[in-house]
Amino acid sequence: MTSARKPFISIQNVSRHYPAGDEILKALDNVSLDIFQGEFVAIMGQSGSGKTTLMNMLGCLDRPTKGSYELDGHEVSSLSLDERALLRSQTFGFIYQRYNLLESATAAENVELPAIYAGVHKTERKERARSLLDRLGLKDRYNNKPNALSGGQQQRVAIARALVNNPSIILADEPTGALDSHSGQEVMSLLCRLHEEGQTVIIITHDERVADYANRKIRLADGKIIEDTGPSEIGTVEKERHKKTNPEVVAELQESVKMAARSLRMNMFRTMLTLLGIIIGVTSVVVMLAVGDGSKQKVLDQITAMGTNLLIVRPGAPNIRHGDEIATLTLDDANALIGTPNVGAIVPQRNKSFTIRRGNVDVTTSVTGTNQYQPVANNWPIVKGTGISEQDYNRMAPVAVLGKTTANNLFPYGEDPIGKTILIKNIPFEVVGIMGEKGASPFGSDQDDVVFIPLTTGFVRLFGKAFLGNILIRVDNLAQVGQTQEKIQNIIMERHKIEDFNVRNMAQFIQMASETQNTLKILLAAVAAISLFVGGIGVMNIMLVSVTERTREIGVRMATGARTKDILIQFLTEAVVVCLTGGIVGVALGVGGALILNACGIRAIVTIAPLLLSFFCAVSTGVLFGYLPARKAAYLDPVVALASE
Repeated sequence: MTSARKPFISIQNVSRHYPAGDEILKALDNVSLDIFQGEFVAIMGQSGSGKTTLMNMLGCLDRPTKGSYELDGHEVSSLSLDERALLRSQTFGFIYQRYNLLESATAAENVELPAIYAGVHKTERKERARSLLDRLGLKDRYNNKPNALSGGQQQRVAIARALVNNPSIILADEPTGALDSHSGQEVMSLLCRLHEEGQTVIIITHDERVADYANRKIRLADGKIIEDTGPSEIGTVEKERHKKTNPEVVAELQESVKMAARSLRMNMFRTMLTLLGIIIGVTSVVVMLAVGDGSKQKVLDQITAMGTNLLIVRPGAPNIRHGDEIATLTLDDANALIGTPNVGAIVPQRNKSFTIRRGNVDVTTSVTGTNQYQPVANNWPIVKGTGISEQDYNRMAPVAVLGKTTANNLFPYGEDPIGKTILIKNIPFEVVGIMGEKGASPFGSDQDDVVFIPLTTGFVRLFGKAFLGNILIRVDNLAQVGQTQEKIQNIIMERHKIEDFNVRNMAQFIQMASETQNTLKILLAAVAAISLFVGGIGVMNIMLVSVTERTREIGVRMATGARTKDILIQFLTEAVVVCLTGGIVGVALGVGGALILNACGIRAIVTIAPLLLSFFCAVSTGVLFGYLPARKAAYLDPVVALASE
């Protein structure tokens, strides 16, 4: 007998109250109800009677303000969001008046949705979906989207979706409300057939003709049960249930990416605008870092070209700015360094700007007095003629070696400069050699715009006072450059008795230049990162709009068993997919931009580290700026979401 049966659903003294201004709206008021497995129940009532609220309560979409709700002997009224989602996935199948199908998904994909959240393997859930669609007469509609289906066909898809996990209870909210009479009869015949097969069916309706299909009628008014025909005398039917599994992480991510891509395709123009912000940001980062690396390498190459095994002695105390003419270093200081261990060459120098004349051509350039070791010390070969010889140095010969730029300026028509005479300060000098091309210095000046003469000649005929501008010292063993630097400093200090000079090695110059360029590189990257940040804000805004537009879809997903984690992952995946795509395109454009800059003469070096950094930043942008919209979506109230237009 009925009294001996244990109810599958039992609610006792359940109320659901909503604040309505200063008043409280009692959607359900102290309702008690038992429903047994295998029943076909119609819950009836006019609009506002509380029947939809009761359905939401029974389907674990909502929770009571007070009272007890037991499902299969277990209290469920106080379960968490995810626990209720799991229960919806395993126990309930929902059918709605407005079908609530995902517009971007095919019929088969809509049917598969609850199975995805139940962790059913891809192959199995596809088989289930196709089998149900075949059974419901939609064999040739697997790949049709909802807008290509009639109202009756859409409702049959919704029924197939409700059945895919073989739930214990079918909850149908006005299942014929949006259908013509013929389609409505087909749907009700399907529900009757399901009931005959042992399915527990609960329909919500205000239509007496629909309610007549049920074995039991419950009528509500003002949130209270005013009529209940009582449980039908049927035996308890135990249905075979599909085995529930936990979703695999990889499979879950694959589905999230698939759904994200589908959603983004639905709003292609908006997606492209969002992508544009990320692409610009990533491209800027790649190009700026490439330019920074190129600029840094160019400066380091220029310094290295001067010789990495050099020590430079300059006049003037360390860390103090001085004028151009500082007379604290002399030729005797340079001579005193001869014989110092690990010293391969000593090159005393003095330079000054002069106007040089060749025929009717005048050029102003730097004239440097030096000795025969200058090409070796500076790693600067002579490509034509000879250099300054020891004999030229000792006898103060009026000979000159021209830099490439100076040679071209003085002899613009291709005349061979070797053996020709030029005038420096109206003093004739014979051109004996041409230096190889050196290029720009680290400080931007043209190193080839120079004339080298014997230092002794310069002292006597050009410079006047016999002091040095610097002393270049080439060391033989770079590993001992520190000890050599200290010895040289001690020798000159012993001679001067005061530190009116400073000694630097090229490693220090390289370090200083590298630090300066790194600072510039960071500045460039920071400027570029602003673009990426702005793009990230765009992603967040678009995702917030997407959540608002897709509120009903979120409600449908929750009703079919999606947990907060599932919704969070899906919307976060959408943001990451956008940024990931933008990152890939941005990296490609950045590399292309760097190649174009190189072709235009602007040095840009692309290395793997900036590319990985840019790519990581793009993905991080998606996670960072996608989290807030995703979280908002994940914690929507299922009932409110389903009621959204």
